[in-house]
Amino acid sequence: MSIAMAREALLWCTVINYGVLVVWWLVFLLAHDWMYRLHGRWFHLSMDQFDALHYVGMGLFKIGILLFNLVPYIALRIVG
Repeated sequence: MSIAMAREALLWCTVINYGVLVVWWLVFLLAHDWMYRLHGRWFHLSMDQFDALHYVGMGLFKIGILLFNLVPYIALRIVG
């Protein structure tokens, strides 16, 4: 695999992962009560716990995108 191909793959991974994050945020924002009821069937969480878990999950997902996709892409752009 060439550096150019790795750069392109990392760029597309970053775009797709940010797309997933935006969809997650939109569903959380626009269908919050529906999501809470859906997950409430499986897990007995208060509304505050539910919100905190999603907030932390989105934050960890964003950090993962930065560390595993965007930073290597930028490093390859600098090197290549």
